[in-house]
Amino acid sequence: MEHSSPVVRVRDLRKSYGNFEAVRGISFDIEAGETFALLGPNGAGKSTAIEILEGYRDRSSGEVSVLGVDPQRGGLAWKSRLGIVLQSTGESGNVTVTEQLTHFAGLYPRPRRVAEVIEAVGLEAKAKTRISKLSGGQRRRVDVALGIIGRPELLFLDEPTTGFDPEARHQFWDLVRRLKAEGTTILLTTHYLDEAAQLGDRAGVINDGLLIDIGAIGEIGGTDARVPLVRWRDASGRLQEKRTQEPARLVAELGAASGGEPADLEVIRPSLEDIYLGLVRGSRPSNDAADSLEDDTEVLA
Repeated sequence: MEHSSPVVRVRDLRKSYGNFEAVRGISFDIEAGETFALLGPNGAGKSTAIEILEGYRDRSSGEVSVLGVDPQRGGLAWKSRLGIVLQSTGESGNVTVTEQLTHFAGLYPRPRRVAEVIEAVGLEAKAKTRISKLSGGQRRRVDVALGIIGRPELLFLDEPTTGFDPEARHQFWDLVRRLKAEGTTILLTTHYLDEAAQLGDRAGVINDGLLIDIGAIGEIGGTDARVPLVRWRDASGRLQEKRTQEPARLVAELGAASGGEPADLEVIRPSLEDIYLGLVRGSRPSNDAADSLEDDTEVLA
């Protein structure tokens, strides 16, 4: 379904518990068909904001619209348009994977085929196994299956690959890409920054209840935070470093000046994780890296 307005619209959202303000006036939009990663450390207000969007928690003030509806007033028809994969794995007693999914499929107007969903999450070999007998990672896959069985327009993924091994994580990423290709809008929270970089179109970083940055994945932190760092030892053995938009040119100049490659030469390109850590710590990624340098490091302008 196409939306003329953002799928999610948040304006000056606030949530207080007594004198403590967990969410402090955040605003953002999520457009139809995009994957938006909401990032932040534990206790930053991220989970509270997500629960408000899902309709699980009332806000203190501000405006929120999800699929054109105020979550505080969303009924069953609205909830059937959402898919939610919670952070914690729920217990499902002694039912099998197929039985659990079949039950949930009956709650939606146009569910996916149960066999299709089981295949999508890689549980074909466990389809007739009781959920109580599954490993933690396999139960997590059941959680994901339950989140997509109803063919949601908006899918909330809260730490979806917790407990997955590397192969399972990559399989899950492929699944998310297929859902996105079908037009599903996705709100992702994850502590795996490589996951956010792989899947996200845009990201917001929340810390201490405030949205401290928002933008395309490749633009988070601003241009300065992404400037490569060249590090090497000069002829006296002193460690040098310089930030430059043209690292290859600087490396060539250093080689020409020294008659060969300088000792301990490395070019460091900040990752999303480096930039994220710099944001939440209130400093640029280069400052974090500099903390671990030897005392004799000289930073060149």
